[in-house]
Amino acid sequence: MARRNNPIRQLLKPSRIFIPIGIGLLIVAWLLFRDFNEQKESLMSISWTWKSTMWFVVALLMVVARDLGYIIRIRILTDNHLSFRRAFDVIMLWEFASSVTPSIVGGSSIAIFIVNREKISLGRSTAVVMITAFLDELFYVLTVPVLLAIVGWTVLFPLELQREIFGLTLGAREIFVVGYVFILILITLIYLAVFQFPAQAKRMLGVVFSMRALKRWRRGAISTGNDLITTSGEMKNKPFSFWLKAFAATFFSWTARFWVVNFLILSFTLADISLADHFLIYARQLVMWVILLISPTPGGSGVAEIAFSGFLKDFIEPVGLAISIGILWRIISYYPYLIMGAVVLPRWIQRVYLGRKLIRFRAPSERKR
Repeated sequence: MARRNNPIRQLLKPSRIFIPIGIGLLIVAWLLFRDFNEQKESLMSISWTWKSTMWFVVALLMVVARDLGYIIRIRILTDNHLSFRRAFDVIMLWEFASSVTPSIVGGSSIAIFIVNREKISLGRSTAVVMITAFLDELFYVLTVPVLLAIVGWTVLFPLELQREIFGLTLGAREIFVVGYVFILILITLIYLAVFQFPAQAKRMLGVVFSMRALKRWRRGAISTGNDLITTSGEMKNKPFSFWLKAFAATFFSWTARFWVVNFLILSFTLADISLADHFLIYARQLVMWVILLISPTPGGSGVAEIAFSGFLKDFIEPVGLAISIGILWRIISYYPYLIMGAVVLPRWIQRVYLGRKLIRFRAPSERKR
């Protein structure tokens, strides 16, 4: 890979960290200034108890559980090729990449590069990232109908957010439907490319990269297609227990990710929250997640804080605390990855660029040839 095209060099740019932090701070300052009096009165009404401390600690544990689930999953998908230490580095850098790129872009391309530098072939790295995305979207596609059956459709959209997509002005309900359909299409394409028609996917790569503007990368695309076919053969032959463990880790991680908010609300609010309310909070976060996916800001900075206040203020008493809790939610679930990425990245670069030649990690089916 050419030095100028190295995505790690892009991550090292200070602006990659300062831009999302700056956007977040500006939005936070605006929200606090706009509702200063209400925030002041609400904060003064807080009575911190041992129960508040307990639920706040549980919220922090959910953040840890989220990453632990990711670490376990990537070890499963790479057949434990990565140690826990190396898997931790990969996940932290992956989250860092996602945090400093616009949500609509994501950090998948950088994730492929990071996994590849852990001595895993490019084709297998691509497949691992694709299957990770497939499992994430599958969790979403399966969870939404279940929660809709529990909480109902009518109470799911308390805030009529307006956003223009392809010239059409859509509200939160319409954005959610469009996002859900897009995710269905995405997981279908991934399933077909990895599990059903990898050879056709390779040919499609060849056709696409035969275009004049992309021809210089055609050889690499064909090589990736070959590796994808090999990896697809191995993945299709994985036992049911393999997929069950991978999906269980996905379910564990994403559930912990969403329940951070539930426990934060329990820490601060004076309102009584029933089990049905907890499921509704969970369901509304799924709607928020779709909106954050199309956010043009890095990591959804700014958009997340506003969406939190709009969707979840019904469960927070006094209501003025919604903004403060939303900001605290981002502080413990988003900004730490900016810090961890900045800490882990130099150490990771030193480890993978010690002058040792990158060894291609072959799947068991490849080694037998």
